Amino acid sequence: MIGIFHDVSQQCSRITTERYSTSFNSAIRLLHRDLRMPVYNLYGFVRFADEIVDTFHGYDKATLLEEFKKETWLAIERKISINPILHSFQLVVNQYNIEHELIEAFFASMESDLNKQAYDVNGYKQYIYGSAEVVGLMCLYVFCEGDKALYNSLKASAQALGAAFQKVNFLRDVKADYQQLKRTYFPGVDFNHFTPAMKEQIESDIANDFQNAYQGILRLPVKARFGVYVAYKYYLSLFKKIRRSQPQVLLQDRIRIPNYSKAFIVMRAGLRSQLNIL
Repeated sequence: MIGIFHDVSQQCSRITTERYSTSFNSAIRLLHRDLRMPVYNLYGFVRFADEIVDTFHGYDKATLLEEFKKETWLAIERKISINPILHSFQLVVNQYNIEHELIEAFFASMESDLNKQAYDVNGYKQYIYGSAEVVGLMCLYVFCEGDKALYNSLKASAQALGAAFQKVNFLRDVKADYQQLKRTYFPGVDFNHFTPAMKEQIESDIANDFQNAYQGILRLPVKARFGVYVAYKYYLSLFKKIRRSQPQVLLQDRIRIPNYSKAFIVMRAGLRSQLNIL
């Protein structure tokens, strides 16, 4: 009967992904069926931790995050948890032997969201690594299915993709992060005087991340390549729209890609995949 519990727990992670991110959910559904549930399980875990620090206003966030962290390690050690999100996460960690250092780095970045409102260059790099690059690496463990040599050869590209996604999110969410949560992730940037030059410097860094990530996507296993490529194209389209926007627009509105454009991205990516011209 434990199989039913495994399934129910993993369905909780799937539903979490569907409700919180239609874009990632669409990309995950394009992965091979063997990979979908493990990635749902990773996303559910990451999403819940992020919700604690970003939306649980009026509650003791520090205590809740610390309890979530302790319960995570217990779940991994015991290989079971009555928390369905943590149970599904430990299934992936233990099945694919995901490095615990990645999880530690992730929690370090989540904890910094409780205490820090601005970052220097080193702090920014550490935050990006823990909040985004390690998520890409966890997914890469799943995609490589135990092929450690392949994993090592794709690590840098996976980190670049995670970094690109996170930095695009930072630009897209400037209004909420700066005005509501009082956070400034980009070092040396004053959003009270956000100039085109500042924006262009950030965008140049992101463009470099996208370029480095693309080379790795081409070498991903077939089971993973199409789904990751669609996520890449979605975020690249979002990035291009942000690039066309004036700095003050980012402080007033959250840039979005309409649903019909998302559908076109998937359709075009599918055609390119069939023609083997990614």
